[in-house]
Amino acid sequence: MKTSALLAPVLCGMLISASNAGAGERQELLQLRATTLSLIEVLVQEGVLSQEGADQLLERARTKAEAAVAESGVEEPQETKPTDKSVVRVPYVPQFVRDEIRNQVRNELRADVTADVLSQARQERWGIPEALPEWTRNIKLNGDVRLRTQGDLFGSGNIPFGAGFVDFNEVNKSGGFTDAFLNTDVDRYRARVRARLGIDGKMTNTLKAGLRISTGNITDPVSTNQTLGNDFTNPGIVMDRIYIQYDPRNLDRFPYLTLRGGRMPNPWFSATDLVWDNDLAFDGAAGTYRVNLSGSGLMARMQSDRRLFFTLGAFSLDEIELSTDDKWLFGAQAGMDFRLDVDSSFRAGLSYYDYHNIAGRRNTLDSRLLDHTAPGFVQKGNSMFEISNDSGSFGRRFGLAADFSLLNLGFEYVLTLYSPTQFKLSGDYVRNVGYDVNGIRSRLAGNPMFVDSSLFISDPSDKQNEGYQLKLSVGWPNTLLRGNWQASIAYRYLERDAVLDAFTDSDFHLGGTNAKGWMLEGSYSLTDNTYMTIRYLSADEISGPPLGIDVLQLDLNAKF
Repeated sequence: MKTSALLAPVLCGMLISASNAGAGERQELLQLRATTLSLIEVLVQEGVLSQEGADQLLERARTKAEAAVAESGVEEPQETKPTDKSVVRVPYVPQFVRDEIRNQVRNELRADVTADVLSQARQERWGIPEALPEWTRNIKLNGDVRLRTQGDLFGSGNIPFGAGFVDFNEVNKSGGFTDAFLNTDVDRYRARVRARLGIDGKMTNTLKAGLRISTGNITDPVSTNQTLGNDFTNPGIVMDRIYIQYDPRNLDRFPYLTLRGGRMPNPWFSATDLVWDNDLAFDGAAGTYRVNLSGSGLMARMQSDRRLFFTLGAFSLDEIELSTDDKWLFGAQAGMDFRLDVDSSFRAGLSYYDYHNIAGRRNTLDSRLLDHTAPGFVQKGNSMFEISNDSGSFGRRFGLAADFSLLNLGFEYVLTLYSPTQFKLSGDYVRNVGYDVNGIRSRLAGNPMFVDSSLFISDPSDKQNEGYQLKLSVGWPNTLLRGNWQASIAYRYLERDAVLDAFTDSDFHLGGTNAKGWMLEGSYSLTDNTYMTIRYLSADEISGPPLGIDVLQLDLNAKF
């Protein structure tokens, strides 16, 4: 409590009372005043109050008392003797002095009590994160829920169901073509949901573990959607991310290295989903090394953010117990990430993805030893051939006819002309440089069928191994704040064997390759972290029988 602020009203009250009191009262007040002055002197000697502060205190009290007496208009009375000794006289303290003392004491007590409570709360860690167990401070949760209404609309010129497009997943599973066909002519409307919950656990400042569970199923690597309408049965839950990540920094706090191992998010810079679906997770190990071109020091990094990055990765596609023909994906990427100004940037990456043991191999007569060369999952579009070689018609299986080694160039340019509205142009070009005509023909020895999903027989020398996509977006950087919006238009052209159809976007043309067309999308945030998205994707077959598919999606997204 501030001593000077509390003593000033008391002295002021005594001086005023002394002006209005009788002789006896004045004697008592003079004694009280002497006691108070002695108290002030002691406080000065003990160092609680400086001499200058004491002088200011006395002067302030004297000034206030004189002003109060002058305002009241009461003259100082002559000293008289009391006529009635039974009367007890109480020194007069004006109301404004009493109010000032009361308010001052209340404020000082409140401040002191608050300070004491906060001090005790800090010591005992009341209701603050540090009061929680140690492990909870190293855990972060994130997730999202999406409700979707989807319409799959098929072109009127498509060939009917059962007359063309084959579901090779079902053929390889059942060993025959009975009902193993894709829907081509019956419009479908679905209610779908997606839920994801991610957990990041920090062991040290440079080491963390990541987990994520989601809806979906164990047979589809490119979709976490769950279609409703299964007699109220519970949706499937999968663990789609399990990894450990190491992120050391140099002396300038620059994150020069990232190492990951396990089941991880996409480690590559991907400008679009032409090569990799957004829901795809990678099983293996990857590392990214970054070179800072902005110089060292905080000011250099604030003025410019320019870096190069190099990524290497090795991923297991299919581990085969009784064979050395395990299927692998190896990749390398070199790129640049330049911030041109505060709100504009340019990113680009050149990548090479090499698949090992991905092509099918034909069995010898009545043998099953090479059945494992059939793909574990496909969508549609890639060239296929029959790897079964039975004297009868039992157990037919199909494998990929081509090898896949992809050369991919992607870029993303963000331009902010009218902040916060951004214009973003992104693009991808991919070419399967592993497509080898002679290699395909050697696999077709014995004249097995060389077909795509429509059973369209073609010449291997008719290379269809390129693809590209361009996308223009405009709007806010994200739609996580109320009123934010985005809109985009894109065009895609993806030939039959340009990429592995298993891992490309699962929505355009309902997944796979051998498709071209347009994509329109718009998003609007209804409130913070909740936004709606509408997408219209219109695609047609590039080669073979016609297959036009339009997909309309209306989403309600909530993030936390």
